[in-house]
Amino acid sequence: MKREMIIRAIAGTFVLVSLALGYFLSPYWLLFTAFVGLNLLQSSLTKWCLMEDILKKAGIGD
Repeated sequence: MKREMIIRAIAGTFVLVSLALGYFLSPYWLLFTAFVGLNLLQSSLTKWCLMEDILKKAGIGD
């Protein structure tokens, strides 16, 4: 699987899980959703993604 697809899957999972946690446990979990969104925006503007660096060092993806 390509690294870009893995990053998208991780981001989507983080968003869905944090929305569920925000709904069932505490609305403060929605701050994590905002954090993921800000990281996605930052990545699109700077073309640098921390998750990509982490996956490269772990040897995951192409």
